[in-house]
Amino acid sequence: MTDLSPIRRALISVSDKTGLIDFAKALSARGIELLSTGGSAKAMRDAGLTVVDVADVTGFPEMMDGRVKTLHPKVHGGLLALRDNDDHVAAMDEHGIGAIDLLVVNLYPFEETVAKGADYDTCIENIDIGGPAMIRAAAKNHGFVSVVVDVEDYSDVLAELETNDGATTYAFRQRLAQNAYARTGAYDAAVSNWMASAIKQEAPRRRVVAGTLAQTLRYGENPHQTASFYVDGSNRPGVATATQHQGKELSYNNINDTDAAFEAIAEFPATDGPACVIVKHANPCGVARGATLKEAYSRAFDCDSTSAFGGIIALNQTLDADTAEEITKIFTEVVIAPDADGAARAIFAKKKNLRLLTTGELPDPRLTSMTVRQVAGGLLLQDKDAGHVNMDELKVVTKRAPTDQEMRDMLFAWKVAKHVKSNAIIYAKDDATVGIGAGQMSRVDSSRIAARKSQDMAEEMGLDQPLTVGSAVASDAFFPFPDGLLTAAEAGATAVIQPGGSMGDDAVIAAADEAGLAMVFTNMRHFRH
Repeated sequence: MTDLSPIRRALISVSDKTGLIDFAKALSARGIELLSTGGSAKAMRDAGLTVVDVADVTGFPEMMDGRVKTLHPKVHGGLLALRDNDDHVAAMDEHGIGAIDLLVVNLYPFEETVAKGADYDTCIENIDIGGPAMIRAAAKNHGFVSVVVDVEDYSDVLAELETNDGATTYAFRQRLAQNAYARTGAYDAAVSNWMASAIKQEAPRRRVVAGTLAQTLRYGENPHQTASFYVDGSNRPGVATATQHQGKELSYNNINDTDAAFEAIAEFPATDGPACVIVKHANPCGVARGATLKEAYSRAFDCDSTSAFGGIIALNQTLDADTAEEITKIFTEVVIAPDADGAARAIFAKKKNLRLLTTGELPDPRLTSMTVRQVAGGLLLQDKDAGHVNMDELKVVTKRAPTDQEMRDMLFAWKVAKHVKSNAIIYAKDDATVGIGAGQMSRVDSSRIAARKSQDMAEEMGLDQPLTVGSAVASDAFFPFPDGLLTAAEAGATAVIQPGGSMGDDAVIAAADEAGLAMVFTNMRHFRH
């Protein structure tokens, strides 16, 4: 093997024909012979290029609806033969096998077929066999063969040929081979994960996680950590699919926090009126509805103005000028919304470091997907928390039933609790959070912290009493003892929503009755670690 490997013969068989003709013309102009199949061959011929059919090389026509066309020794021998091995060269000569120096293949659109909701048999027919086999063969023989699986690499190949007088370097072929194996691996992962879902196999023996690089990040959570951002192809609306209109490149923490904010705002559909979520360090620090988007933002801000500084803002409707003007009064890292009008964008343009992302729509919070977390030596997989409760699913456990307004506030707080790190305590009143306690080791501490934050905001706003007075409180998991509930009562809460299910439920219910609280059980927990 030498460093430089000349390209004299290329096999091109692509489903995605973006850029195909220009690329093929550039190869042909270098005197490279073009082999091809089916639609690729037709497209190149229609463009005036000379193309040799693979069927003419193998002596076998395409058959079985195209399932069998490249699975032949004259194709795989041309890809796998070691050019510096005398036995291999002799075998090529004996059997009339010509070397293939460049393979250009992108696979049947299996992922796109699944995304369109195709039936089982259609998805099966869109599983590519010959393509992955050729890609793996060419990648294995990267000592001599260049393999291209992405349209994005066409220009790099042409530049490499220009630099090296029609040849590619070993380092370049290694990079192409690595990408090729990653592509076939991701493809097989998509097939296996789809099939596990299709046949309702919740915990298959093997599970593969794959992604495509979207961004190399400056660093991870801290400057000494390297990081990158990969997308999984699910196209769920959010930070992975958003358009960034302005501002610096997103950081690791920006992406994580923006995702948390946008998933939280999805709990409040635009049809129910304007809503805003403000997130800091992946935890909501303020959530509110309002008559206008500006009012929703202002009410969310008033839950915890200190934490809102340098935060992430998610909106459920198109960002308008009034809201944009209000947001720019303090430093904000990222604003994400379904859209932003021209006037709002013009206002934000004056803040060059403020990132503005638009997504076109909100994700559906009721659609579940797989979440993945790495632990030492393994992966933890689970369904995304898509749990919801309706009013008729709640069980009133106290002597006093909640009023209509208390019920509304409880359900609002419960939606927010799902997105706050455990132990989570949420005080809400009139469609706005008024105190949030997150991530504490004890539930009573979360209850105290949330109440104290509300008291601090009341003092800042010049109010006579904390906003928690007359509020409803949500707990993401059951109160094991009355202390956390009584702390909420002391802060002025009048109603409580919690999962129930503790061995101490009777004592907690008795304490609620003695305090005059209304309490309901959801029979659903929202731990978030």
